[in-house]
Amino acid sequence: MTVSKKIVINVIGAGRWGPNIIRNFSSSPHCRVGLICDLDEEKLQLLAPRFPGVRLTRKPEEAITDSSADALAIITPASTHFSLSKKALLAGKDVFVEKPLALSVEQGEELVELAEERERILMVGHLFTFNSGIRYVKKLLLDGTVGKLISAHAIRTNLGPVRSDVNALWDLGAHDLSIFNYWLDGEPLSVTASGLSYLSREREDTVIANYLYPDGVMTTVYSSWLHPRKVREITVVGEKKMVVWNDMELYEPVRIYDKGLDRKENKYTETFGDFQLTVRDGAITIPPIQAREPLASECEHFIECVLERKTPLTDAKNGLGVVKALSAADNSIRNNSKSVSLQQGE
Repeated sequence: MTVSKKIVINVIGAGRWGPNIIRNFSSSPHCRVGLICDLDEEKLQLLAPRFPGVRLTRKPEEAITDSSADALAIITPASTHFSLSKKALLAGKDVFVEKPLALSVEQGEELVELAEERERILMVGHLFTFNSGIRYVKKLLLDGTVGKLISAHAIRTNLGPVRSDVNALWDLGAHDLSIFNYWLDGEPLSVTASGLSYLSREREDTVIANYLYPDGVMTTVYSSWLHPRKVREITVVGEKKMVVWNDMELYEPVRIYDKGLDRKENKYTETFGDFQLTVRDGAITIPPIQAREPLASECEHFIECVLERKTPLTDAKNGLGVVKALSAADNSIRNNSKSVSLQQGE
């Protein structure tokens, strides 16, 4: 980044994730946090010693209309993302909003149109797009190491935290959908999903969603708040190799398996085209991947996009694609796991 200007970012939301966002923006030489907003006065007072000189307020409108601020970071419950983002865009601010972009396709489309109309940057916090291990797997897919992708299976579980405004798929699976869309450079064609509402009648605490992508690629997303272990893992199955990404392995997040089934013609059968399947069970490779905090890369990317007026990697259209996939899964759950198309007009 060659621009020497320093931008001012106001942050709304000082809860569990908010302080991490504030820390990263504050540590950037190209950014200054001007104001922190949260409805909880106690949270604000806890942050005051860590970020001296930063103004504090309990009024979101004050953060949005602040004329000294160039941009706004929204780190609040998902149910507030649409209204706060809309107000910020109308106030002429560039916006970083945590995932999901909105809670409906209609809301997401409105934000996409508004950002384009106002010529504002609108970036969605799909954090794992900036994860070193996820980016390494993307490289393996691009350079042909894995071969043609057959399927990918994501597991993201823990015991809580339980959300009141979204189900487990919107909370956890949104990450995996953003990863799949990033790896495959596209969006799913259809979905079938089922969910379990045990902890609350209103929200599914466990969801299994099967998405079909172009070229017949099948993906599965298993998201649960009702699980004894914290798991963050994706298995990739290709024609040549298989890959496992495990976010719980900080220093060795990716393993490449030289495993598969090879087809060989069976010369002892009379039917043309008959073949035998032979199991290939080769070495496991653990590539060296330089660890870097994904959030630092994400925040730097937003600052760069604001300063240089660049389209973010996870822009509003990208965020809308994830919202469409999540909404379609909800539709499938409500209709007894019926297959739901994500294609317009179907």
